[in-house]
Amino acid sequence: DSIIGSSRYYNYSAEKREVTVGYTFLARANWGGPFNREMKNLMLDHAFKSVDSVLFEIGECNVRSQKAIEKFGAKLIEKKVLEGNPYRTYQIERR
Repeated sequence: DSIIGSSRYYNYSAEKREVTVGYTFLARANWGGPFNREMKNLMLDHAFKSVDSVLFEIGECNVRSQKAIEKFGAKLIEKKVLEGNPYRTYQIERR
């Protein structure tokens, strides 16, 4: 067995009842397969036990990830610059 990728939760806000999912990386051999969708489904199901909204901060040039998260029904809610890099923030509300 080998590690095929990773992801994490961050910026949890009990007050806003939201958390961000990101820093997701998959080994190139696993791109386009079922792994990203399954990982996101597991993370969303777990997050929605405690929050009402999950955010995803995706680099502006990372069109592949933007399209992937839009397939989950994520809505673009903000464009911003983080540490000099342009990002887009997407949101999925409790399903």
